[in-house]
Amino acid sequence: MRTESRRQKRMASLLREALGDILPSELRSYPTSLVSVTRVEIPADLRSARVLLSIFGPAEAEEIRGHLERRTGAIRHRLAAVAEFKYNPQLVFALDSSAEDVERISRILEEKAHDDNTTG
Repeated sequence: MRTESRRQKRMASLLREALGDILPSELRSYPTSLVSVTRVEIPADLRSARVLLSIFGPAEAEEIRGHLERRTGAIRHRLAAVAEFKYNPQLVFALDSSAEDVERISRILEEKAHDDNTTG
């Protein structure tokens, strides 16, 4: 597996920052949900970007992801206005399960600690 080049890392960082500014206004119809861009993955050709999201709140995560997929054209247009990339990448939004994994592992560890305290 190849490591990311400095250029890929820089573009991912700029995209993450710009999307952090753009997404709240794109998600006005979901005011009680918190959406965070956790990571942006960019291939070597810099022409696409996989945007990983953490979504917390009452709205369905898949519903919000779908909304962003439908608004991809408008989001790319706004990105082009604020960021000067040679290529404005195609965006693919995906849900980041790492927060759920951390929560699940924490819950297991807490249960294990509780079991150890009650038996020992």
